[in-house]
Amino acid sequence: MLKYVALFNEFESLIQNGRLKAGFKLPSIRQLSDQHQCSKSTVLKALQELEKRHLIYAVPKSGYYVVQKEFDGKREPTTDIDFVTSAPAWHQFPYHDFQHCINKAIDTYQQELFIYGTPKGLPSLIKVIQKQLEQYQVFAKEEQVFITSGVQQALSLLTLIPFPNERTHILVEQPSYHLFVEQLKAYKISVRGIERTAEGIDLEELERIFSDQEIKFFYTMPRFHNPLGTSYSKMERVEILKLAVKYGVYIVEDDYLADFEENMKVDPIFSEDTHNMVIYLKSFSKIMFPGLRIGVAVLPKPLTDSFQLYKRTADIDSSMISQAALEIYIKSGMFKHHRNKVRLSYSLRANMLYDALEKYSAPGFYRPASICMNAHIVLPHRLNSTHLINNLQNQQVLVETMGQNYIDGFHQEKILKLNVSNTNIQKLEQGIALIFNELNKKKNYYL
Repeated sequence: MLKYVALFNEFESLIQNGRLKAGFKLPSIRQLSDQHQCSKSTVLKALQELEKRHLIYAVPKSGYYVVQKEFDGKREPTTDIDFVTSAPAWHQFPYHDFQHCINKAIDTYQQELFIYGTPKGLPSLIKVIQKQLEQYQVFAKEEQVFITSGVQQALSLLTLIPFPNERTHILVEQPSYHLFVEQLKAYKISVRGIERTAEGIDLEELERIFSDQEIKFFYTMPRFHNPLGTSYSKMERVEILKLAVKYGVYIVEDDYLADFEENMKVDPIFSEDTHNMVIYLKSFSKIMFPGLRIGVAVLPKPLTDSFQLYKRTADIDSSMISQAALEIYIKSGMFKHHRNKVRLSYSLRANMLYDALEKYSAPGFYRPASICMNAHIVLPHRLNSTHLINNLQNQQVLVETMGQNYIDGFHQEKILKLNVSNTNIQKLEQGIALIFNELNKKKNYYL
């Protein structure tokens, strides 16, 4: 066995067995050379291999340190069964691996990170993102790809920029993403709504709105809808695109949970678009961590100049350090490893949620082909939802309805949101059982 391979194996074993702790600084190359009676070049080659495997990282003029693969902080003790919080559990965030990438980014890019960048984003990241998007069946040219400060900024800019169809009304599914609903209200944007249920969307109603209402764009979450948790069928995705093309309506496709899709045959609407009518949005907040604030917008060519102008006047550029670190994180293979681990964890949570719903709900419960961490329960009209929520809170079960997910004036269904991103999985089934127990109590209903 080559000497550097033996040295690599020894350190790999020490790190994986926990004998070398996260953050531990390795001895200098000279010290390791003396200790192991080998040349400095042999030591350096072994260290470089360890760094390639993301077991250690180098700090310029300081040395090599062990990377922390698992967050070793203790979770805050809680007795609540939380079906409200949608942010991923903080112990899933790859903080230390990403910190390693930030250090590498500063070392690699140096002064480029501390001057203003470009409104489109870090050019080298755009190339990496362009390749990454192909995994989601999103094939685009570099000039179509923009890096934004989260998807929220992309949505804000899209509401403001003029579109080639010269229209002003925006159509949103009801219910829909609550922060976009708030944004539309704050900006006093002219907005229309269309009902979406577990069964999907009324395509005849959609065509009527497209033909009569002068719609600028239709904002939709075709898969893993927030907050319903449902996905459109392929037929619905195809028909929605056909209607958009027919009536000159742009589609803003928010594919924020694309990384959690297990069925590789499910493609976004963008993949079918041959008329440049679909704007594709992708977030890294759910798969990475919310504080990263990096989103991706893929735009049709007629919109790129306006979008870039408005983006530049909004913030000049998105965080260059975060962009450079994300580039290294993806190129190194860390992102793929993390995504696979988190996808497995959340798939387990989603299946546990739907198993519990099947067990405790009424016969005929519908289990969709694609499930995610979101689900919902349509409540009876006579139910006093305030009493239900308060009674469950007294039993330390946290739930909420979808009031904030509706635009003003649109009929609101009584729907209970369920999100298990941050739920204690040991108590998940217990929480669902308590919800249905309260739903069966007559005292929670109006007379």
